[in-house]
Amino acid sequence: MSREQTRRFAIACLAAGVVVLIDQATKAAAIGGLSQTERIPLLGDLLGLQLAFNPGAILSLGAGFTGLLTLLGVGAVVVLVVAAARARTGIWAAGIGLILGGAVGNLIDRLFSPPGFGVGHVTDFLAYGNLFIGNLADVALGAGVIVLGLSLWARHRRARASATTGASPAAGSVVSGS
Repeated sequence: MSREQTRRFAIACLAAGVVVLIDQATKAAAIGGLSQTERIPLLGDLLGLQLAFNPGAILSLGAGFTGLLTLLGVGAVVVLVVAAARARTGIWAAGIGLILGGAVGNLIDRLFSPPGFGVGHVTDFLAYGNLFIGNLADVALGAGVIVLGLSLWARHRRARASATTGASPAAGSVVSGS
């Protein structure tokens, strides 16, 4: 791994580490201070705090397959670590790091939370109206996807501008390696 690749990998690991620390700290605070039956409004009915334990994935899909979701989570983390090592830009590394941190944060719950190892329920506490309840790992996953999407959009715009002017694309504009 070159010095630049190492720097980008460190960016991804730092972003992931910060997400995991904040996610696990907020989940511990939620378990210690929130109720599963009462919601604390933050923005009226749009956003509030309420404790929930999710055996499934997003919107509780796959609630009967928690063990399988854990295995998929482990696989996703492996793929994301490889992607982080191959990131070709700092912004791409940061986006992958956010997604990796969110995946690890929820995987920790699946591995170590009740009812048992590998089938644990994810701790959620951010109530979005009556739609669903999530956590900061979910927010990081979404933010990472947005960062990667904006990076791809900017790359596409640069490529189109270069094609229009006849110039070659800027070095380092490729966002992921193969």
